[in-house]
Amino acid sequence: MITVTRLNNRPVVVNAELIKFVESTPDTMITMTTGDRIMVRESLEQVVDLAIRYARRVRCFAAGAGGEET
Repeated sequence: MITVTRLNNRPVVVNAELIKFVESTPDTMITMTTGDRIMVRESLEQVVDLAIRYARRVRCFAAGAGGEET
């Protein structure tokens, strides 16, 4: 999950795994795999960076948890 800011300055948490694409129109619009669209204050580059950091955290956590025995 990533936190972004709607144009009305209200934060919204988005499931980064459901992002289909992000475009600059000139506002940044996130289109979800569900067809929902969200316009946000963050730049296209910022949204991509947030999604990449989320994916890295998930993969790092999964790799660490999967290799340990209890």
